[in-house]
Amino acid sequence: MPVDLTGQSIIGYRRGGKSGAELRGIDPSTGESLSPPYYSASRAELDDAARLAAESFPAYNRLSGKQRGAFLRRIAENIESLGDPLLERSSRESGLPMARMKFERGRTCSQLRFFAEIVEEGSWVDARIDVGDAARQPAPKPDVRSLRRPLGPVAIFCASNFPLAFSVPGGDTVSALASGNPVVVLAHYSHPGSAELAGMAIRNAASESGLPEGVFSLLYDAGQEIAQALVSHPQIKGVGFTGSRRGGTALMKIANARPTPIPFYAEMGSVNPVFILPGALQSRAESIAKGLHGAVTLGVGQFCTNPGVVVTSGDDALFAAQLAQRVSGTPVGVMLNRGIATAYQRGISERAARPNISARAVVAAPTADGASPCGATAALFATDAKTWVADHTLQDEIFGPSTLLVHANTRDEIFEIARQLEGNLTATIHGTDDDLRDYADLISLLETKVGRIIFNGYPTGVEVCHAMVHGGPFPATSDGRSTSVGGRAILRFTRFVCFQDFPQSALPPELQDANSHGIWRLVDGKPMQSKIGSV
Repeated sequence: MPVDLTGQSIIGYRRGGKSGAELRGIDPSTGESLSPPYYSASRAELDDAARLAAESFPAYNRLSGKQRGAFLRRIAENIESLGDPLLERSSRESGLPMARMKFERGRTCSQLRFFAEIVEEGSWVDARIDVGDAARQPAPKPDVRSLRRPLGPVAIFCASNFPLAFSVPGGDTVSALASGNPVVVLAHYSHPGSAELAGMAIRNAASESGLPEGVFSLLYDAGQEIAQALVSHPQIKGVGFTGSRRGGTALMKIANARPTPIPFYAEMGSVNPVFILPGALQSRAESIAKGLHGAVTLGVGQFCTNPGVVVTSGDDALFAAQLAQRVSGTPVGVMLNRGIATAYQRGISERAARPNISARAVVAAPTADGASPCGATAALFATDAKTWVADHTLQDEIFGPSTLLVHANTRDEIFEIARQLEGNLTATIHGTDDDLRDYADLISLLETKVGRIIFNGYPTGVEVCHAMVHGGPFPATSDGRSTSVGGRAILRFTRFVCFQDFPQSALPPELQDANSHGIWRLVDGKPMQSKIGSV
């Protein structure tokens, strides 16, 4: 399905204009500007996109799960039909290799089909029915039934580090569409061409599925005006964001300052601490060093689950030497854009200058002509527990291929480090059975700090499945009660609606006695899939 790039926003079923400020995709490996130029949406185009989304909401909300599932499957088919041009453009705009983009496309389409299965089955709405009893004494019992309903138009902000899986057709967009919400997506400036290709795949799927105009729109923004206006727009009822803490907290303030505040779900970064307990350190130092190096440098360290703090105790000399050797041999990588590369180099320079921090391995940047303007070198730093606890800036994320070793002299110091942690997406424990017994309370403590705890593994790689939690307490996310990956992500852009003493014909199908959708429901406190009144 060839698509010619135009550089224009997608406003429902039409294209935006070419009068706004320009931005271009940049090949980070060469610094080359890519064609075509992209044009910022105007405030009028934003208004049109939000208005169309609001107008489409009643009809889109009424679609059955099977109809929405078919729409999501069509999106996946359209993305796959774009073929290599989508992968090539995404690779050029991000510096990510073709193999990574092929994997990411597969994950994106699998995620679309995963959510299609969820909405087609239908039990996600959490239907609950308490059957009325007019004869109950001393007062009749009302008939009370409730389920989840979508919020309305949702604004989605694309991430820089996943041109597909956390971008236009990514998890935020898919979970919002799956639960019945139209979306207005703001493209990331790093990959505007990839955004247009994926956006047209979604737009065409909506048209081919006979959906009302406005279920999907895609806007470009060369600055911050449209981003801020999108969050504050009265027709927008929720926001999904993946990006920096600075950007996320600024937009969160706008969402909360509206005359009617709206839910704002932001993923804003994490240092993902790794605790290597004494037994594991003694028995598996070399293998852990190898696996950790792979996790730190995977994708040039540009994962929100990158392990940025590693806590050790006991004799960690072999482990530290092995990790330093591997970091020293890490080739230069290309980061996503010049802004990220500049921030990374500034971050490791500032860390190296802090007191009581030793640079165990910092790869020298190449100086030869032709070096990538977005090149990044791996870095390994080390300090002690007292320094880390006293210096809160050592919890700041350095987005890129670096990590900080923190040596704890005692068991109490390990627990103090865990107590001082900010909210994070993940924590990892490497240990033996004896370690788990000796440090049992560490798991309970980390439960209060993160959304996912990994045992004898590495945090990079987030499986799209029903049980996954990709979230965590603030500041990792704006709301630690949610997840942006996995089946539960469909719940974010919904709210409960209750119907009391309604006639059957006026109830949503999911709440009618007949249960025509065959979903699992909680009836008088008991889960059941049959219709009410059946034996």
